[in-house]
Amino acid sequence: MTPEAKPRPLWNPYVAGAALGVLLFASFLLTSHGLGASGGLARLLTAGLDILVPQTVDRTAFFSNFGGGGRAPLSHWLVWEILGATAGGAISGLLARRLGSEVCRGPAISSRLRLLLALLGGALVGWGTQLSRGCTSGQALSGGAVLAVGSWAFMFAVFGGAYLVAWPLRRLWR
Repeated sequence: MTPEAKPRPLWNPYVAGAALGVLLFASFLLTSHGLGASGGLARLLTAGLDILVPQTVDRTAFFSNFGGGGRAPLSHWLVWEILGATAGGAISGLLARRLGSEVCRGPAISSRLRLLLALLGGALVGWGTQLSRGCTSGQALSGGAVLAVGSWAFMFAVFGGAYLVAWPLRRLWR
């Protein structure tokens, strides 16, 4: 590997946390909204369904909240936040020479099982975001910043659940 291709070091986590706090403050100041992603993802999914099977959007209570009936699901600030975060992450990865794809796994787990577990975990998190009325960025960052009790309860449940699941699964990473 040539010196030019060597990845740049990661940010200091305290600096990154402070930068995230400044970004959250700027988001509240400039848009009167915090940060979040699950609502934007639901709107992107609704837009896809509206193209493929439009009757599903109008007949399903969940999807009709985001689109249908003449409403454009993509005309919401959360959609643009997600697209901006995706583009910003890609640009950051390119600049730091860290953009690529790989399957991170332990020696006791296959790539296929790792991807299956990731898909299952993502589906559970997606379902949980609808039950809790927000994702970790919306609940923990935005709700936690304004001291919303439900957001703090959500984060305690997220960390508690992660610790309960991490302990028995850690053997797969050794």
